[in-house]
Amino acid sequence: MQNHNHQQQKNELSKMSDTKHGGSSKHKNMPKSSHGKHQNHHAHMVTDFKKRFFVSAILTLPILILSPMIRDFFGWEKISFTGDLYVLFFLSSIIFFYGGWPFLKGFFTEIKKKSPGMMTLISVAITTAYIYSSAVVFGLAGKLFFWELATLIVVMLLGHWIEMRSIMGASRALEELAKLMPSIAHKVKADGSFEDIQTEKLKTGDKVLVKPGEKIPVDGEVLEGETSVNESMLTGESNPVFKKIGSKVIGASVNGDGSIVVRVEKTGKDSYLSQVIELVRQAQESKSKTQDLANKAAFWLTISALLVGVLTLFLWLLFSEKDLAFAIERTVTVMVIACPHALGLAVPLVVAVSTSLAARNGFLIRNRSAFENMRKINAVVFDKTGTLTQGKFGITNVVSFSKKIDKKEILTLAASVDSHSEHPIAKSIVASAKNIYTVSNFKSIPGKGAKGIVKNNEITVASPGFLKEKNITVKDKSIESIKKQGKTVIYVLSNDEVIGAIALADIIRPESKEAISILKKMKIKSIMLTGDNKQVAEQVAKEIGIDEFVAEVLPENKSDRIKEIQSRGLIVAMTGDGVNDAPALAQADVGIAIGAGTDVAIETADVILVKSNPLDIVGVVALSRSTYRKMIQNLIWATGYNIIAIPIAAGILYNWDILLSPALGALFMSLSTVIVAINAKFLNIKSRQQS
Repeated sequence: MQNHNHQQQKNELSKMSDTKHGGSSKHKNMPKSSHGKHQNHHAHMVTDFKKRFFVSAILTLPILILSPMIRDFFGWEKISFTGDLYVLFFLSSIIFFYGGWPFLKGFFTEIKKKSPGMMTLISVAITTAYIYSSAVVFGLAGKLFFWELATLIVVMLLGHWIEMRSIMGASRALEELAKLMPSIAHKVKADGSFEDIQTEKLKTGDKVLVKPGEKIPVDGEVLEGETSVNESMLTGESNPVFKKIGSKVIGASVNGDGSIVVRVEKTGKDSYLSQVIELVRQAQESKSKTQDLANKAAFWLTISALLVGVLTLFLWLLFSEKDLAFAIERTVTVMVIACPHALGLAVPLVVAVSTSLAARNGFLIRNRSAFENMRKINAVVFDKTGTLTQGKFGITNVVSFSKKIDKKEILTLAASVDSHSEHPIAKSIVASAKNIYTVSNFKSIPGKGAKGIVKNNEITVASPGFLKEKNITVKDKSIESIKKQGKTVIYVLSNDEVIGAIALADIIRPESKEAISILKKMKIKSIMLTGDNKQVAEQVAKEIGIDEFVAEVLPENKSDRIKEIQSRGLIVAMTGDGVNDAPALAQADVGIAIGAGTDVAIETADVILVKSNPLDIVGVVALSRSTYRKMIQNLIWATGYNIIAIPIAAGILYNWDILLSPALGALFMSLSTVIVAINAKFLNIKSRQQS
């Protein structure tokens, strides 16, 4: 009953729109027009809560000064004049009807749904305080609670304002960033000259010059030049990223000290920045369970406060000699003390801090509910290629079969020949060499390698198939061992004599081993799914410490593997590149797209990690756990006070001369609110080893 959609509740509270929206399902995307509509709706709500907060806060100052209880407490007896209580009543009426209107409206909504919660509790408290205090002003014996009424409304408005700002924060920041996209780009014309044009007029395939210190105007690929690019505002990566020919660059990132020519690949709505903004908007529409914690607490606090309040009134009237005024005062004190000042801020403050931390660390949360479920996972399934590995070949071994030629020379000779080839393996060999010799008479051997004259010798860099075709046999224990590891072996020949070999494999990311090690400490099982053969999978799993691996899995069968793992009772997070892993990402309890780079529009992922770093998976889990922990801590602080204070306020310890006064109760309540606010600020992604 109490688990209702908090965002929908917020919509119903707002005067600006009566549009209702529930949580979108994990794999359901809202239309773009809907995103814009809700974005404007949230913006109106932020403005409305902000306006009501400031008006109420300003009026609360004279209410505090004029309240007899406050004046007596601080010794301000001189601050009084004829008719001051009527002024107090007038100012409090404005706050009650204007500042309290969203909560009064929310009360009727909750009652209509038969789901009393936070709005009911706030409404009952402020209404009780207002009606009783108004009666006191016009003759009823008792104490005024206008100052409690005012401060409660101000704090509640502040809490809702903070919450709505946190919901919009990421989108607003990104949209402001989009405005910083350079308006002018230096387009390279066909004759090599430059022309300054509007960035929005660029088309895919155009070439643009980016000078040192300028913002890169588009997503694209570097065609000329080398530089370092600051992508921190987009990816959270603080260190400049080196870019060379073939590197991808992101629009709005800042070029360093080198000039580069970039080929335009994506513009407008297809750009990285636009896609990120769209993802955040989708996250705003996704169902969240964070506020359910506060709603549950508010529900039970409401029921308890109402029951205790009614019992207090009747018990004092029926079983004591106290008069009606005393009984009403005790009842009102119970209701006022039950006011959830701290409870209203408990979750919104944590959400605001958590949102900020996620953005700074390059975590894009598409589905908040899934993000919260990250704390429960006990198994992470990794796609190997592109996730645990870099998805590109790198040299792992160089073997020399000649005593006259060392390993360095073998690599240099091979790289010299391959420097004229466009094959991916050839490029990897060239990238690993420090020197390149001059090559003449270069010839490509289709499907088998290449050859050329280097230092007056015919050097051939070829596959095992070439050797088999030439009936050349290589018997070497180290080569046999390398082959068993599933690595690719390329042979180097000089004048048709095999002089060495180079082994290549998909390069394991340096962070992978550390990430797996930390997951073990967090008692999370690591499982690798890959389409590679068993030897390759076993080698990678052994090197980085994977708990379990499944090899030779076709992309369409990965989701079945996820189901099998879930059938063991494990809560599974699947990580992959979001393309061929889409079915598995959808099947998992939490789908994580890692290393999304510029292709962030991955519709089946719940969480997108901008950087290609497996350690960020640990970071997301740690943040999810820390966020939940802070929410629980805040709710304990926020409700603990009420659990203790309400019975005392009712007078349960009256026979021992212990009676909680409204002033002292308010002091404790304020302290609880301060503790909740400070505690939320200490939220962080704790040391991964301790998370």
